[in-house]
Formats: sequence, structure tokens, C-alpha cells
Amino acid sequence: MRQIIVCTFLTLDGVMQAPGGPDEDTQSGFEHGGWQKPVTDDEVGAAIFGWYEPSDAMLLGRKTYDIFASYWPDADPDNPFTQRMNSMDKYVASRTLTSVQWQNSHLLEGDTVDAVRRLKASDGGNINVVGSGDLAQTLMRHDLVDEYRLTIHPVIIGTGKRLFADGAIPTSLEPVSVTATKGGTVVGVYRPKGKPTYDSY
Repeated sequence: MRQIIVCTFLTLDGVMQAPGGPDEDTQSGFEHGGWQKPVTDDEVGAAIFGWYEPSDAMLLGRKTYDIFASYWPDADPDNPFTQRMNSMDKYVASRTLTSVQWQNSHLLEGDTVDAVRRLKASDGGNINVVGSGDLAQTLMRHDLVDEYRLTIHPVIIGTGKRLFADGAIPTSLEPVSVTATKGGTVVGVYRPKGKPTYDSY
């Protein structure tokens, strides 16, 4: 069974929207695009690169796919991510796209949840969900996420799309590894382990 792994950059207050640039995603008047680079460091980059080593595919929503497909095919070939991003299989969940052109991209057919279940049951390695907040929340609601790999950066921006938005399913998480970089970013890997329990002091 293939593993679905949500890989996301977050602010300390849980915002995931537009970490990469000012014009990446201005939906709902978002004015903080590009918040990640000023608060990242080399250790974060090394951790993220390591997240891709055991994975051979990405699962993307339409918005993230469009952003990536407009950048990575012509990105700097000396960037170690460029070859990796272009060579991986990309599975795209979209209700509006009728075709996908980026190298090794595949448009999921039919209901997204059913398509992801088929994908999990297919042969292959881990599948990283990158960005794609709406898709990630759909997967969480249907218990399809096997692991979270999160970088939680030392910045608060107050508004924007959150990975764990209102209506998130209560879930207990098992920490697999949690470290802090020299710049103060928490790099955490967690696995769902059922419903949370409750007690009092």
C-alpha cells in the first residue's frame, strides 16, 4: 500500500498560503505571499530534500499544479530540486482541467477520493501532497493521510489559508521525528493514530 504524505510549510499560526512568492496566491486578498524565504535556513532545505528521497510521486490540486508547472520545467538545472520535480510522476486532482502538459503528469479521473484510494492501492513508492490545501483537507476528512511532514516557521501573519482549518477532524498524532533548525524552524514528522483522548488534571 502506497503512503500519502502531506508535506507543508506553515507559519507559527498555521497559515500555509503562498509561502513561495508575493503573487503565488492572492485569493481572499492575501497580502503575505512569500513569507517563507526570510525565515528559512539551509537545514530546512536539506530536510525538505530528504522528504522526496523515499517518494516517487506527487499528488497536487489544480492551483498548486498550475504554479509548479509554470516554474519547474524551465527552472535552474543546477538546482537539485529541478530534476527531481520534473522526473517524478504528478497526479493532479481537478474539476476544471481537461489535460496536463508538465512532464510525467496525470489527471485523476472521476471522484477524487475514489481515485486516491486506487492510487494508494497501486504499485509504487510514497506520494507527497505538496501545498494543495483544499485537496489535503479532503484527504484528511476521508482518512487518507498516512503522514504529515511539516516545517513550522517562526513567523505569525494572522490571516490566510490554514492546513488545519475550521472543521478539521480531531486526530491524535504520533511524533516520528521533531527537530529545530538553527533559524528556529520546527521540522516535524507525525503519523495519525486515531481519535484523541481526553483527561483532566
